Amino acid sequence: MNRTNSTIEIQDVCCMFGSQKVLWNLNLNISAGETVAIVGESGCGKSVTMKVMMQLLSQTSGTLQWFGKDVRLMTPDERRRQRLKLGYLFQGAALFDSLTIYENVAFGLRQNNEVSENSIRETVLTRLSEVGLSADIVNKRPSEISGGMQKRVGLARALALGPEVMFYDEPTTGLDPVNSRRIDDLIHSVKEAHGVTGIIVTHDLRTVQRVADRIVMLYPRSKLADEDSQVVFDGTLDELASSDDPRIREYIGDELHVSSQHQVKRPQLENTGRIAG
Repeated sequence: MNRTNSTIEIQDVCCMFGSQKVLWNLNLNISAGETVAIVGESGCGKSVTMKVMMQLLSQTSGTLQWFGKDVRLMTPDERRRQRLKLGYLFQGAALFDSLTIYENVAFGLRQNNEVSENSIRETVLTRLSEVGLSADIVNKRPSEISGGMQKRVGLARALALGPEVMFYDEPTTGLDPVNSRRIDDLIHSVKEAHGVTGIIVTHDLRTVQRVADRIVMLYPRSKLADEDSQVVFDGTLDELASSDDPRIREYIGDELHVSSQHQVKRPQLENTGRIAG
């Protein structure tokens, strides 16, 4: 991996909750422009890894770098500026119930940038359009739209600040297959349109198959010796599907039996603004 092209890098990161070792000497490097899926069974540390990368959770020890610089060495102002390059799509969309759709998408812009209301409005409408939603929902509340639409509003809000890296926390959880595919297509289109680096924590192997350039599989620390790597796999979809590691075979079962070169092509997202769901 080209270290000079890194967006996010963690080195020898440990994270403990009391005496429980959740992450132990974990090393992971994310290069610019790639979409990386972090997978593994429940309790393996996927979500903790993402939260450490975002600094929503501080590691017990080890180093985190954003765009080639140690986060600990940044001034508070620099850290704030660098954090704005990171977007986050929460598992439950995490929209503000008391705000309209417009106000939700505009929230970050109003908090972090000195821009005119006209510019904010243009950005809000553009980002909503990019995720397949029309302007006629801007005055609705989150409770007035479906779960699939809430996820897309959450993505529009994250994209409003123009992030260089997008974190997706279980992006298709709770969605039906149609809306799951829509979210997968959006993740792909965000990368294609903006060159955004993607980091996805997911249990959904269909999402992995559809959008990931690279897959990293973690294994529960409690099932490993301290000297064992928690990363039991780091490679392509085909390499994952053909692995004979029993830990990997148990996890993927028979769900990844199609070679990536034979995957169904992703459809172009139809930006009608009137997609249901």
